[in-house]
Amino acid sequence: MKRIVILAFILIGGAFVNNLLAQQTDSKLPRLLVRLDDIGMNHSVNMAMLKAAQTGMPLSASVQFACPWYQEAVEILKQYPNVTVGVHLTLTSEWKNYRWGPVTGRTAVPSLVDSNGYFPQSTRAFAKSGYKLSEIETELSAQIERARASGLKITYIDPHMGIMLSTPELRALTEKLARKYKLAISTLSSVTYFGETYKEMWGEPIATKKEAFLAYVSNLNPDKPNMLVLHTATPSPEMDILVDMNSNMMNSKDGKPLTSVHRQTELNALLSPEFAAMIGKKFQLINYGRLLAGKDISVLTAADNK
Repeated sequence: MKRIVILAFILIGGAFVNNLLAQQTDSKLPRLLVRLDDIGMNHSVNMAMLKAAQTGMPLSASVQFACPWYQEAVEILKQYPNVTVGVHLTLTSEWKNYRWGPVTGRTAVPSLVDSNGYFPQSTRAFAKSGYKLSEIETELSAQIERARASGLKITYIDPHMGIMLSTPELRALTEKLARKYKLAISTLSSVTYFGETYKEMWGEPIATKKEAFLAYVSNLNPDKPNMLVLHTATPSPEMDILVDMNSNMMNSKDGKPLTSVHRQTELNALLSPEFAAMIGKKFQLINYGRLLAGKDISVLTAADNK
């Protein structure tokens, strides 16, 4: 049985490699960026990233350097140069009974934390928190500097839950940080810096998630990079009990947490034979490293893709 499982992994890996090689021969195909978010959030999320990285696919991974499991994520990512790494700029902590706070400590940025010293649990709570831009700059600079000190090559920054692109002032600060650290900006809104179209699978119902995923990658814009944001995880006791305090969509009507199933479903879609068969035929699969090759990222021009 063990030999059969190993052989299956070899065959699947071979299919990915063959398709990846094939895609390089047709530059007319649409370009697809797959970005995995919330890396470092916990062990289950990291294990999903590992499974994806092991395929050899060019991917982008946005790491939450304020989260408890970022060090494991760093160890994994150092082994997989096919994954371009970004800093997932984090100012919220959205789970019940599983929280994190600022890298700088609660006393350094008091406007960014609640009475327990953690980040707010929702975008709405953050917006009403009375945050100070100077403290946000202090905290996010610390997150980026922690990332750079990890030994990983950091290519871009992007906003966890869209916060750092949600107002003109926050967007200006994001651009300031990008210029300061010579990084690109990936989006989570209609505002883009490299013309990406944007699709997130997070809100798609579990029953139709894979179908929607495959439909999207089958009909990409041929004229722009197409970014698909995924939230993936492997099932585990820690993942299965997480209750999302930011959105009721991640919980059933009777309050049962569904985040684990949502994330496993997105991982399954990414690793599916159907997706592998499309690489090099329906689209070119790229990461931010490839997208930015030869581009001058010192000049950041925001454009609204609406």
